[in-house]
Amino acid sequence: MNHKAYALQKPFFTPGVYVLMVLMLAGALTILARFIGGIGYVSNLSNAYPWGLWIGIDVASGVALAAGGFTTAALAHILGKHHYEPVIRPALLTAALGYTFVVLGLLVDIGRSWAIWKPMFFWNTNSVLFEVAMCVMCYLNVLYIEFLPIITEQFKSRWQILGILEENLNKIMWIFVIAGVVLSCMHQSSLGSLMLIAPTKLHPLWYTPILPLLFLLSAIAVGYPMVIFETTLITCSMKLEDEMDVLTPLSKFSIYLLGLYMVLKVGDMIVRGTYIYLFDFTAQSNAFLCELGLGVILPWVLLCFSQVRQSRKGLFSVSVLIIFGVLMNRINVFITGFQPVHSMSSYFPSVGEILVTTGLIATLMLIYRIAVTWLPVLSARNIDGGVQ
Repeated sequence: MNHKAYALQKPFFTPGVYVLMVLMLAGALTILARFIGGIGYVSNLSNAYPWGLWIGIDVASGVALAAGGFTTAALAHILGKHHYEPVIRPALLTAALGYTFVVLGLLVDIGRSWAIWKPMFFWNTNSVLFEVAMCVMCYLNVLYIEFLPIITEQFKSRWQILGILEENLNKIMWIFVIAGVVLSCMHQSSLGSLMLIAPTKLHPLWYTPILPLLFLLSAIAVGYPMVIFETTLITCSMKLEDEMDVLTPLSKFSIYLLGLYMVLKVGDMIVRGTYIYLFDFTAQSNAFLCELGLGVILPWVLLCFSQVRQSRKGLFSVSVLIIFGVLMNRINVFITGFQPVHSMSSYFPSVGEILVTTGLIATLMLIYRIAVTWLPVLSARNIDGGVQ
């Protein structure tokens, strides 16, 4: 696709938008209750289980699934594969919203959210969590700067200063592209490092010295499938032309990236001998088999068939499986596989935790809809060939 990006300018209020608004309202009321009554009022978190759904989904999974932003930027701008530029703007929007989702989730999760600014001034350089916090903060600002030219392009005809800003930004944008790739790689791996300090609490199927490397590789492997997933969803729901001429060759990279992750994950399990836990028929072993079988091995095998890569439905289904695998991995590491030795109870997300998470996801989906409706994000045209 070589079309110039444009704003959809389609009717905004649809049944789906109203559903999102209802979910947002439920989430907002729960967040209000959380700040009035405290974390314990709406969640099942405890001293034994301080990290639950809000960390496993809102933070760890949100960071991983936003990797499409830096992987597509690296492919098109650093490696010079300009054929893939039509999917960069949607991927960048998803990344910016994903990291915003992470920050909002953290504000709800941490006990004293009003003190979230303190790591900027009180540094603990021995803490992995400090490195994650600083990288996420910096990368979020980089994403906003990378997205700014899309806004200036739409409104520079009204305000001349935006045209000047766009011209100057274009001259130095390469700095932010490189910074985004570096920062993203740093904190993607560091999220895995967080669990290295809990060898007695994390199940052997997931605890490994190479956990940071596996977190980084899985994030890179899910980057392009996430782009395929969102592109297919938006083109189908908005009745736009498919972008298979971009998505099919893009999926070829996933064969190697997902394959590398699969080899390391299975090889590490064999070297450490943790395969003995595979058929314990516990919640942990079943979750691991589901993650590895449905989320890694099956989609990798399917990607090896050209018929699947050239099929819109086939490629979408494979992307869903890969995204499911990464989601399962983050949930397994931070929730399912986390077993405090001296805990007298287990953890399961409360209704309040679920409402907060679904409310935040609904908010980001609504913002995505707003952005593609009134900003030049998408390149795919209507099926009838028109722009409006």
